[in-house]
Amino acid sequence: MADNDNSVHRFSAIRLDGKEQKLADFAGNVLLVVNTASLCGFTSQYQGLEQLYRTYKDRGLVVLGFPSNQFGSQEPGSASEIGAFCQINYSISFPMFAKIDVNGPTAHPLYRYLTDAKPGLLGTKRIKWNFTKFLVDRSGRVVARFAPSSKPTKLAAPIERLLTRA
Repeated sequence: MADNDNSVHRFSAIRLDGKEQKLADFAGNVLLVVNTASLCGFTSQYQGLEQLYRTYKDRGLVVLGFPSNQFGSQEPGSASEIGAFCQINYSISFPMFAKIDVNGPTAHPLYRYLTDAKPGLLGTKRIKWNFTKFLVDRSGRVVARFAPSSKPTKLAAPIERLLTRA
């Protein structure tokens, strides 16, 4: 396992139920970290994210959802409203976290780390919109960043490659 000082495993975040979750608890798994929103044009990607999780979770994939209201106020709900929306509409079973900021001075430290590790197009660090995805290897190293428009089904091949590595 990688040195915790240089991996996502050094961070923790609050789950929708209010409990703190250490990302170190997911060490040894491939992670797909996604900033989400319930009222976004990409919200239907929840379905594809859940399908990826169900397909690969037994092989070590964990999808982590981080709701954010920073883009067009598309995640206005409370933690319980977000959880109910995800369950009722998409039967989400992967871990969902409390609402966070992903950009700016109040950005969650995990997102500051992710955007530093894998800048976007032309070196831009800012998250452009909801459903930006970061793929993290088993040692906690960020290996890829995918645009909001990247459909979850297109991530199957890179996920497979990481899952088949020792």
